[in-house]
Amino acid sequence: MTQVRVITGFHHPWPNDTGFYVARARGWYREAGLDVAIGPVDYQRGDTLEHLLRYEADFGVFPVTRLLLRRDRNEPLVGIASINHTGLEAIQTICATGIQRPRDLAGRRVAFETTPRGRALLRRLIAHDGGDPDAVIEVDNRGRETIPDMIAAGFADASFGSYWCWDTLLGSYPESERVTWRVDTIGAPAYHSYLLGTQRSLLETNPELVRAFLAATARGYLAAIEEPASALDVIDRAIPYFPRELLARSLALIATSWTHAGHWGELRRELLEPYTEWLAGEGVLSRGDLWVEATRNDFLPRHRSLGTRQPTTALSA
Repeated sequence: MTQVRVITGFHHPWPNDTGFYVARARGWYREAGLDVAIGPVDYQRGDTLEHLLRYEADFGVFPVTRLLLRRDRNEPLVGIASINHTGLEAIQTICATGIQRPRDLAGRRVAFETTPRGRALLRRLIAHDGGDPDAVIEVDNRGRETIPDMIAAGFADASFGSYWCWDTLLGSYPESERVTWRVDTIGAPAYHSYLLGTQRSLLETNPELVRAFLAATARGYLAAIEEPASALDVIDRAIPYFPRELLARSLALIATSWTHAGHWGELRRELLEPYTEWLAGEGVLSRGDLWVEATRNDFLPRHRSLGTRQPTTALSA
């Protein structure tokens, strides 16, 4: 058996990682001759891509923007499959703030990770709705998940960057009093949120391992869509410290982003090219064509797609 280490994109597992756990639980990695260890990123040692650069993992899950930034520095990392076919970020607030639409954020305190990309996207969303992005009062959340309870406690008036399929479900604040806008519905450029990738050297030295790993992983994600109750059992065992009901709701939401036209893994030009060009236009990247050298589709399994079942947003706990 060949030992393979996968590092996920969060400091804890979450339902976006379900496909890896299902593939392992079903024995599909083992069938391919792979002994797969799945672990969360250790942010005190850097993000997932930093772990990959130090060869501390064979594969990793990471935001597309981080990959593009590292490719802009000529780091030998490559995205080899998509995890999500949409942006997962959201603007959220609570009814008590009186904020009713994105342009109302002008003059209000918004908590977000104040990176150049984060600032540029927030400004775009406010301007798209006719608001004044210069009037926003920035609150640096320092990478923390800003949940509605924190907004109610006065940390900020709203947050940007929380995930509509995870962060916005957390906390005890009444759901009927929460307000959430998905960025992909309010003017953000289309993009893949998370990708799966590896070192360029692994693609060159062991392409068959890469293909075997991707084939089994595709089976895992597609099985999670087709058999959601079974997938919930798997992810519930992997994440025993979150309520099963929360995992069920998040899994139902996130599963809708895993495929396009029934296929898993394809890195789509229509989600990569405009987004990379936009980042370059905002001065976040030096070039708008970086996506070409940063991503590859040729290791993906052929004809790996859903049957008749499609992702839904309904899943019982």
